[in-house]
Amino acid sequence: MKRSTSILVGMGLSLLSALLLTAAFPPYEQWPVVFVALVPMLVAQYRLFPRAWSGLAYALGIGGFFLFFLSLGGLIPFLTWLPAPVAIVAGFVGWRERIFHERTRARFFWLVGPIIWVGIEMIRGLIPFFGTWGFPAYTLYNQPWLIQPVAIFSIYGLDLLIIMVNYVIALGVLFVLEKWGIGSQARLFSQVNLRKVSIGVGTALVAWAVLSLVMFQPKPGTLTVAAIHPALQVQDAEDEFRLGILYDATRMAAQRGAELIVWNEGALPFDPKMTHTTTLQALAAETNAHLSIGYSLKSEAGLRNESTLLAPSGAFLSVFGKDHPVLLSGETSITAGMDYSPGQTDIGVIGTVICYDIDFTDTSRKVARAGAQVIAVPSFDWPEVAPVHYTHMVFRAIENRVAMIKADVGFDSAIVDPYGRVLQKVVTPNAGVFAILVADVPLRPGDTVVMRLGDWVGWIALTGLVVFHLADAWFTLRRTDSE
Repeated sequence: MKRSTSILVGMGLSLLSALLLTAAFPPYEQWPVVFVALVPMLVAQYRLFPRAWSGLAYALGIGGFFLFFLSLGGLIPFLTWLPAPVAIVAGFVGWRERIFHERTRARFFWLVGPIIWVGIEMIRGLIPFFGTWGFPAYTLYNQPWLIQPVAIFSIYGLDLLIIMVNYVIALGVLFVLEKWGIGSQARLFSQVNLRKVSIGVGTALVAWAVLSLVMFQPKPGTLTVAAIHPALQVQDAEDEFRLGILYDATRMAAQRGAELIVWNEGALPFDPKMTHTTTLQALAAETNAHLSIGYSLKSEAGLRNESTLLAPSGAFLSVFGKDHPVLLSGETSITAGMDYSPGQTDIGVIGTVICYDIDFTDTSRKVARAGAQVIAVPSFDWPEVAPVHYTHMVFRAIENRVAMIKADVGFDSAIVDPYGRVLQKVVTPNAGVFAILVADVPLRPGDTVVMRLGDWVGWIALTGLVVFHLADAWFTLRRTDSE
């Protein structure tokens, strides 16, 4: 095969990986594809591209994925630039990874790539505007029978397993291509003990699935909760009109037995403890329900994006300030991180996180550690993210074994039980659909390994990423000295 032809085919395969990975996510829902999505890209990287071009496989495969992924509902304006730096970083990493495996005769191919991938995920999971968006594990959100060990190994553990499976399958394909003499690259993978590696990773995958089935023991619901999906944007309505819709929806939810009713992020443009307080307290008493009320108001110091829990007695039991404002959109939250304490009620311990907080693993964990049995999630999403955003809540629920109720302004609302089952949902990217979601959720103390140890697999992978770069630098220095 001519070099130019080989490069063109490699580019096509890399873009195929980007498409396959995108297809695994909602709204396409082809989740099994996630276990093979990276294979075409890896074949291109090691058999079709010359070494100097090898980073292009990662650049097109991973950068292309973020471009396609962010375009699901139309690019979010302030993130249109994101695929470019992702492609640059991915290209450099892919190039250095190729060199490392050539120097080590691919002995660690099945492990180093996944460790690097998850290590980088750990880094971006700590970056305010990145979070966990695009993690491969999210494609399995609708397979609760398969994702329960996330409570032990976190979402990073599941991502590590998914990427490992991809690399082992790619190893098998590369092994065969070398045997058949397809491609112009030197023999590398035929020296790897494919049988041993395949058995090891295959066993890990089977063990994960068996453990998940053992852990998947959902309990019957004991608390009736509701999410109000008003299809109402704050700027579209005056206070009285907005309150009328929310009040009527709250009464209808209570008539269906809801004891905890969640309103969306920024449902009120004022502090309910200071304005309309008496009428709100009367509503809670009338419905005999606990109301999770999202509100936002500007102050001289910045935006107060908060949610409070109002009991039927009229007492305001807790106030939570959004922990992860979307900084790139100009959002602020001046009370972020001030208090993670849940409300102690006679129906259970009720915590709160707000919207973008579910894209990070830390906030839900902090609220669960404080004793929350159920977490309200007021949100105000963009229509572009509606098909995928609520799926993040599935993993926060499993990681902490708490039920979660996401009430959005009009794009994606859902109720998820502690085992990650989506009991009710409404996804309306075009808005305009009024809904009241009601479901019974079990209450149980959130006690998991991830709650106690945090993202421990992610930190191990990040350490491995550092070790890889040190080893790569050592190999490079050693080669320079020998010359």
